Amino acid sequence: MTTAAINPEPPVVRRVEVTPSRPGAEEFAARPDAIKLATDNVSIMYGQKVAVRDVSMTVQDCSILALIGPSGSGKSTFLRCFNRMNDLIPGASVQGEVRLDGENVMEPDVSVVELRRRVGMVFQRPNPFPMSIYENVAYGPRRRGQNDRRALDELVETSLKRAALWDEVKDDLRRKSGLALSGGQQQRLCIARVLATDPEVILMDEPASALDPVSTLRIEELMRELREAYTIVIVTHNMQQAARVSDITAFFTMAEDRAGYLVEIGPTGRIFTRPSERLTEDYISGRFG
Repeated sequence: MTTAAINPEPPVVRRVEVTPSRPGAEEFAARPDAIKLATDNVSIMYGQKVAVRDVSMTVQDCSILALIGPSGSGKSTFLRCFNRMNDLIPGASVQGEVRLDGENVMEPDVSVVELRRRVGMVFQRPNPFPMSIYENVAYGPRRRGQNDRRALDELVETSLKRAALWDEVKDDLRRKSGLALSGGQQQRLCIARVLATDPEVILMDEPASALDPVSTLRIEELMRELREAYTIVIVTHNMQQAARVSDITAFFTMAEDRAGYLVEIGPTGRIFTRPSERLTEDYISGRFG
């Protein structure tokens, strides 16, 4: 028997630097009047397979919630329940309540089109339309009947400015295709496209996973700016990213008898430095995942 077998190397432990939450984050999280989104005993299934089990949580207005956990723990599936994107997946079913401003969006009479306007989504890989930068941003408002040229011009400019892209593209709005932009610019264009529909909530499913480090930091800076006016829920495998941008962090994992369950949720500073559950500590420190 070798010495290495007797004394195995300890696991590599990740060091995560936590950006301090905004002042009063603990009190802010406890304000019942600040709740924008909420779930009660939400379970999601694909046919007979349980992907998310009995998740209850609240998301405060004008905050960033990060969903973290290993692959397959149900984070992205759970994220999609907020704007009913799971409806588009054959065999998917959702049980429990998902509330936006106190109203259950799972009710059959809810307009899914209007819901997805109020709860916009940015996907893992940038997906600009094969049209000009201008028309990418104007697409949503045009679909809603906005055809006034001056109003559209103002809306496109405002949305691109809020997405921190205006200065880079203002001279090529109508000539340049959205597909001709760099990866980071494309993702910010997709964010501008969401902002143009006047959402209240923005869902982001690993929005920087396909981007280089510089573009990733630009997206993170943008998220911190946007949370002053929007509620943001982000799925990320990047612990440093979750620590840098979020106010609240929720840790999902899976076990043999429980698929996609919420281990704990709390202010990001506490989750990363003083987690209540051993599973959370093991994941954040890199012992599994």
